[in-house]
Amino acid sequence: MTIRIHNSLTGQKQTLTPIRPGEVRMYLCGDTVYDFCHIGHARSKVAFDIVHRYLRHRGLKVIFVRNITDIDDKIIRRAAELGEPIDTFTARFIDAMHEDYDRLNVLRPDHEPRATQYVPGMIALTQTLIDKGHAYVATDGDVMYSVGSFADYGKLSGKRLADLRAGARIEVDTAKRDPLDFVLWKKAKPGEPAWESPWGPGRPGWHIECSVMSGEILGSHFDIHAGGMDLKFPHHENEIAQSSAATGDHFANLWMHNGFVNVDDEKMSKSLGNFFTIREVLGSGHIRHPEVLRYFLTGSHYRGPINYSLAQIEQADASLGRLYTALRGLDVPPVKAPQTSDSPAWQTFHAAMDDDFNTPEAIAVLQAIAGEINRARDAGDVAGATAKARELRAIGSVLGLLTLNAEDWFKASKGQSTEGGWDDARIEAAIAERQDARKSKNFKRSDEIRDELAAAGIVLEDKPGGATVWRRS
Repeated sequence: MTIRIHNSLTGQKQTLTPIRPGEVRMYLCGDTVYDFCHIGHARSKVAFDIVHRYLRHRGLKVIFVRNITDIDDKIIRRAAELGEPIDTFTARFIDAMHEDYDRLNVLRPDHEPRATQYVPGMIALTQTLIDKGHAYVATDGDVMYSVGSFADYGKLSGKRLADLRAGARIEVDTAKRDPLDFVLWKKAKPGEPAWESPWGPGRPGWHIECSVMSGEILGSHFDIHAGGMDLKFPHHENEIAQSSAATGDHFANLWMHNGFVNVDDEKMSKSLGNFFTIREVLGSGHIRHPEVLRYFLTGSHYRGPINYSLAQIEQADASLGRLYTALRGLDVPPVKAPQTSDSPAWQTFHAAMDDDFNTPEAIAVLQAIAGEINRARDAGDVAGATAKARELRAIGSVLGLLTLNAEDWFKASKGQSTEGGWDDARIEAAIAERQDARKSKNFKRSDEIRDELAAAGIVLEDKPGGATVWRRS
């Protein structure tokens, strides 16, 4: 087994060689909990959930850390606007975050540290950086990192200090020695939460949080650091500068970054009015089931941009529906611990995923198996169709997909089909009435019932032998 991963630090694919044989330590930058999670968050969490799942599937022990930022300027401001204690405010949005990611079948991390739990370590790291000449107490009481003191600054983003300084905003009466220096410790302002420190009451800057949480849980040198492309600079660049300057260690071997989300071919932005939370999308009536959103996000390579639109969601719904159609009528339930084999499908799947987690090619494998199931079924080979269905379920489960029973998928509603009281019980009763009408040769009433159901978005399929199955359109 050879897994190759594109390393943002080198711009090339590299073989994953765990520092500790058989074990991968992985850190993903998590959410700042001041609002509901949006589809950009979903893109990152699903992408690296798949990485997490696949590494475990390949027999590696994974220690997966995903942090929570629960102290931040935006959090303080929003909590104050709502007149809500900060702890209560952040707890509410942490619960909402878990609900959203659970609906998308994103596994919980092994560790989910919160910034406020690691403040003593942040104070200690800040003091170490001061002692080593990489940080200083500014005239306004903040503690700043001296970017110019770290010779490798810019190695992740490819940016040069001279270019950054040339483009830096000129600040009047700044306390910084260099416009590129960034804050490690903020002096407390009246009414803000604060912790005691050698520099007076204050709170940590954002960048130092991840350096401390990753370091204390995974150590000063670990395998994979991941996050969105928007974090590459300055956040991840600053993490490297802080951590490596303090410890003298390499920090992370491999850096992974997922691409941006566009909405109707425009960058997602609140100012453009195309900014959607996960719960808005899932509650919009356009998505049959949360698995459609996961399937849509899986259908693009994690490093590239992804375009969210209703047309793309409809395509994902139809594509995922083809997989469930192949499974329909076969006694093959969802699986959690798939058994692999040396079949051509598994070999192709592993080859795709071993090559920097190429999920579009992995999805193509699922669609190919669905085609094989349909051909076997058409040929009357129920045993062969069932065997292929088990393979489809198993491979899909590695991607966190095909988690439903087939009939549950087809009965899932996008929101329109239950209007007028057309719940499952009423649909089944109407089908039973139609069956009775057909038996008594009352074809006029049988057709009326079919038309009523069709108008409610419910499609009937009459099977050989007289059985009728239904799905919501």
